[in-house]
Amino acid sequence: MTAPVTPDVLLIGAGDLGAAVGLRLAERGHGVLALRRNASAVPPPLVGRAVDLTAGSPDLSDVRPRFVVVALTARPRTEESYRATYVDGMARALDALPVPPERAVLVSSTAVHGSAELPGIQDETSPPAPADGPGRMLVAAEEAFHARIPHGTVLRLSGLYGGSSTRLLDQVRAGKVTDPHRWTNRIHREDAAAAVVHLLTTAAAPEQLYLGTDDVPAQMGDVAAFLAERLDAPAPPPADPTRGHGKRLSNARLRSTGWVPSRPSYREGYAGLGPT
Repeated sequence: MTAPVTPDVLLIGAGDLGAAVGLRLAERGHGVLALRRNASAVPPPLVGRAVDLTAGSPDLSDVRPRFVVVALTARPRTEESYRATYVDGMARALDALPVPPERAVLVSSTAVHGSAELPGIQDETSPPAPADGPGRMLVAAEEAFHARIPHGTVLRLSGLYGGSSTRLLDQVRAGKVTDPHRWTNRIHREDAAAAVVHLLTTAAAPEQLYLGTDDVPAQMGDVAAFLAERLDAPAPPPADPTRGHGKRLSNARLRSTGWVPSRPSYREGYAGLGPT
């Protein structure tokens, strides 16, 4: 029987993305302790610990992680829920650590970036401009994270796909794509998990902030047309670049670290899709 590995990784949050990160680290020989409300939902060989960070501070006096990943999920999408989970809940977990980790990554969101008509490219130097309460709470969480772990890294992810959600596919099948001109940014879940692991384990010390997105911002009409062709669904309204709005994001800084997305655009990410 194989002896258990002493946890040297702490996952604060172990939903779909957090668990994917943990499993990749476990494959590298790390022991992973995952905090989640329902510890039984944590996949082995990760070790789950039942914790509700919105209710109180956890006892982490026995934990000495080299690596920490904060990958929380808040529901519903309200300012109050995001404050309770991302700001207060994260702070309780980090404050409970006896010693600071060697490296830490906070998974945030590109929702903190503002939208515009005919948008230019935004990167890590672009100031946050959240449009709503949840976005403002994500900015507050980033600030609270760096106040506690100044050498930590924030990874702002664009729209995740490749998991269990079929919302976009359902909209395309139903012919309900109503804003074809909007610029969108996305990253496959596997590439997002790989980015977190890369930032934790790369030889060079990472910077404080990265945008995690694929290589190609795309207008919704172009993405929907690609999907409709593969799903044998109604053709959506065409995208018009002269009417584009939203945001266009660059992953150049993250790519400069050696991270390479396995799905550089939606075309590779949805390549195997077919009618159902």
